[in-house]
Amino acid sequence: MANELVSSTKIAGMTPKEIVAELDKYIIGQDSAKRSVAVALRNRYRRNMLPDELREEVTPKNILMMGPTGVGKTEIARRLAKLMDAPFIKVEATKFTEVGYVGRDVESIIRDLMEASMRVTKNKHMEEKYGVAKDIAEEKIIEAIIPGSKQNRPNTNPFQFIVGNNKATYNQTSEKIEEKPEDSQTELAREQVRQQLRDGLLEDQYIEIDVVQQPKDNNLDIQQGGTINLGSIFGDSMPKKTKRKSMKVKEARKVLIEQEASNLIDMDKVTSEAVENCEQNGIVFIDEIDKIASGSGYKGGVDVSREGVQRDILPIVEGSVVNTKYGPVKTDHILFIGAGAFHVARPSDLIPELQGRFPIRVELESLSKEDFRRILVEPDNALIKQNKALLETEGVSVTFTDDAVDEIATIAALMNDQQENIGARRLHTIMEKLLEELAFNIPDVEDKNIVIDKPYVDSKFSETIKADDIDRFIL
Repeated sequence: MANELVSSTKIAGMTPKEIVAELDKYIIGQDSAKRSVAVALRNRYRRNMLPDELREEVTPKNILMMGPTGVGKTEIARRLAKLMDAPFIKVEATKFTEVGYVGRDVESIIRDLMEASMRVTKNKHMEEKYGVAKDIAEEKIIEAIIPGSKQNRPNTNPFQFIVGNNKATYNQTSEKIEEKPEDSQTELAREQVRQQLRDGLLEDQYIEIDVVQQPKDNNLDIQQGGTINLGSIFGDSMPKKTKRKSMKVKEARKVLIEQEASNLIDMDKVTSEAVENCEQNGIVFIDEIDKIASGSGYKGGVDVSREGVQRDILPIVEGSVVNTKYGPVKTDHILFIGAGAFHVARPSDLIPELQGRFPIRVELESLSKEDFRRILVEPDNALIKQNKALLETEGVSVTFTDDAVDEIATIAALMNDQQENIGARRLHTIMEKLLEELAFNIPDVEDKNIVIDKPYVDSKFSETIKADDIDRFIL
């Protein structure tokens, strides 16, 4: 099954160079980090091509990313997971406590990853059933509009809905109704409604449908024994509760397709595949791992708890079995990516056993002025592209000149140097301040074609930058 899971993902046909090329679309610079994660990703595919006895011996090479905030550590992990449709979660190491302290235990990381795997796997199976579910949903919509002979038909003529009725309903009763073949008038009406549905003429008409009520997810989280879902203990043996709702046809179609697709899938098969997907393809990104590192010297107080978290993380990274509500999950082949600024602590401050479980060390560099300029214009989700698209929704066209882009990059580099270095997040702050007045005055602006050049940028930041420049030279 592992071979099938990996071959079905996007990563199966991609070389490390192609993986890096995909990451380049969204992340500027940090070539060494991209190369490392691309090789780690490709090795997962290679491992699954090995014979069974050798495959179990090959463990993933976990990665430790070191670099200041805002340089792309989290973005690399996110794009990596999206690229291969893998179960992925991002956690912060500081949110966890060792066993015996109040707080989340580290095993909840794997339980959360298993939930992510269930979502990914279930969505994949449901997509395969959407074609059949769409046909069933269409029949249910027609049945709501023109009830068949087995329902209690409304007193009105079936054609009244077609010629202008705004709402169609039918009532279900417990009385036994004699089954009769549908008359030609009703059958003709249903065929006309079917054609109108396919032509999109009834999208805003209201109908009533039965919507399955989701059971309350009352989870009892037991740290050592997994999670017990109190709401679903008897869920499989009891009929599902439904609630009658009135909604537009276009909304009802979406609800019915989801319900029918969910009914068509085999949940036992989904669960077994989800566990396999979690074990073989799961990715855990542990941010702020440097915050649980303890420096040398006296250790007491909070440092004891930090070392305890490291000791608790160790068996998860090394390989253990974690109980979840979907069954036991082995962590031997889950890929762990640790990340932290490490401006105070160092990787050597982690406990030796944990250091050894992150054999690949990648240092991400601070962003330069040229990096900022490229971030503004090159990625598919570049900031300037985003802001231009937002303003275009109001009928305003904004053009950034090359000297304006250079000036924004210069200001970002200068502010990171003068103040706290927050990496590419500085560009968000600058762009918001730059376009604040324009965005506030829309749609009252007279000129719908606005050009932002270097003087315009200088006018917005001259006071801030000058004040900081003067302070730097005061002794």
